[in-house]
Amino acid sequence: MIRICTTLVEDGYDVTLIGRKRSNSIPFLTRKFQQKRLRCFFNKGALFYTEYNLRLFFYLLFNSFDIICAIDLDTILPATIVSKIKRKKSVYDAHEYFTEVPELIKRPRIQRIWEGIARFCVPKMDACYTVCNSLAELLSKRYGHNFQLIRNVPFSYDLDFENLPLKNKRIVLYQGALNEGRGLEQIIEAMGYVEGAVLEIAGEGDLSKELRNLVKINQLENKVTFLGFLTPEDLKQKTLEATIGLNLLKNKGLNYYYSLANKTFDYIHAEVPAIHMGFPEYVQINSKNEIGMLIEDLNVETIAAAIHALLYDENYYQKLKSNCKDAKQIYNWELESEKLKSLYRQLLT
Repeated sequence: MIRICTTLVEDGYDVTLIGRKRSNSIPFLTRKFQQKRLRCFFNKGALFYTEYNLRLFFYLLFNSFDIICAIDLDTILPATIVSKIKRKKSVYDAHEYFTEVPELIKRPRIQRIWEGIARFCVPKMDACYTVCNSLAELLSKRYGHNFQLIRNVPFSYDLDFENLPLKNKRIVLYQGALNEGRGLEQIIEAMGYVEGAVLEIAGEGDLSKELRNLVKINQLENKVTFLGFLTPEDLKQKTLEATIGLNLLKNKGLNYYYSLANKTFDYIHAEVPAIHMGFPEYVQINSKNEIGMLIEDLNVETIAAAIHALLYDENYYQKLKSNCKDAKQIYNWELESEKLKSLYRQLLT
């Protein structure tokens, strides 16, 4: 969102990014765009979503705009209704296949509610885009509205290896939410079989407490460190320090199977070879530029073997690292943002 909002400001728009206020929300950092957080009494479940959508509805209703962009389905209903009331343009940015996330697959009644919201709102959008080819094709067919492809790739930046801290250890890095289906339990257990590296976990989520307990149970405190939430700037710095990146998911529905995680490109731009799942989008990227190692399952032994392969096969590791350097000339925001700017310009012509 920082990339998207910054790009739109630089293209001449007045942009406000709206989110929610949490008890542990970090202070706003200075950005080129405006930022607004809505405070809610409820923090999860149906009451939270109802309250947040109502607060977002009234905020949008009593504030002026020319274009409203809904990020995923949990903001699309008030965006759709208010845009129609005000006769303004609406955009849908699908970061994922929302109705196919694991949390909804096992709750079919709630899944049907969100699917109903999608079928009501998505066809009414003036423009839609998503993060990978697979989702663009799936969502276009499902909702009868063309989804354009705009990948979540980083801005290009110069690597300043000279100013990185001296490495006295090799770091295996996981960045992202600590939620179900991310292979985190297996990753932690795999570290019991890994020699010559430590695991650093950047992020928090539903499994934060459970995973910390798992580290204690397996007596891996000397091998696994939890970094908590990091700012985007700190996360970029931490990624540069990593030796190996992790991007692992269980095949728990179409959302995961057809995913293309942002961290994929964060690792590429930091020239950090990573371990990915053998899912369609990663197969496609790796077939063009072999930037990492693909695995087919989340067995502890498979993960440990993949980490060892990258740690101890220096020729293979350097080949992947060099390929990352080439790939970031293709997957960067300087190129990808042109599609975003074109989409918004067309809406106002």
